[in-house]
Amino acid sequence: MTTTPEQAARFRGLHSDDRILTLVNVWDVASARAVAAVEGTAAIATASHGIAATYGYPDGQQIPVDLMLDMVGRITAAVDVPVSADLESGYGDPAGTIRRAIGLGVVGANLEDRMRPVTDSAAVVEAVVAAAADEGVPDFVLNARTDAFIRAGDQDRRDVLKEAIGRCRAYLDAGAPVVFVPGLLQESEIEDLVDALGERRLSLIGAPGMPPASRLEQLGVARLSFGPYPQRVALTALQELVEAVDEGVPPGTRMLT
Repeated sequence: MTTTPEQAARFRGLHSDDRILTLVNVWDVASARAVAAVEGTAAIATASHGIAATYGYPDGQQIPVDLMLDMVGRITAAVDVPVSADLESGYGDPAGTIRRAIGLGVVGANLEDRMRPVTDSAAVVEAVVAAAADEGVPDFVLNARTDAFIRAGDQDRRDVLKEAIGRCRAYLDAGAPVVFVPGLLQESEIEDLVDALGERRLSLIGAPGMPPASRLEQLGVARLSFGPYPQRVALTALQELVEAVDEGVPPGTRMLT
């Protein structure tokens, strides 16, 4: 059986491959098993928005941490591939939350800066990296997220890009192996981020309007995840089934559970 440190080393190595790492986000055991069963799936990531919605909570760290970690643990136990968890901004105790997640077999995590002062956020990164090493998982993949673009409002995008680069550099210097800049970015902005941070250090979110994974791979992006989008796709399909039942059950479904 693969140990957590071995899974972490495997997961970390996927970020430095020539191929971009794509992570389809899951929100419960059924979705995790469905994604992990697809040939070529190297790892999966949880979606905090999706897990919160499953339990009836809004996004934004409103779900109790124990409930979030319970689902994360169930997902990790249900699949054989490495699991990265979206742990929002750490639920008031980032290092402690990471320690608990590692105890569940998690080998990577997203943590948001929520645009706190960059020195404070970098200190959190440093503390989390140290906590993971103390737990015997030095290859734990902290995907340090800056909310510079998604909280930018009507700011000049050149200023937002500069802010994002500064924050990402600080988080890399604090020990994060990869940094996450969610938002609907222009290709030129992605190029500037990669130029500033180095190849295979940048993580992005996939959404309509973003360049495809093949192009992001060419640009030097390390990782592409999809946040709440997979759950929205699944729920849209469910509504389409409801709308179509008068015409009979549509063909092409798979026995997945």
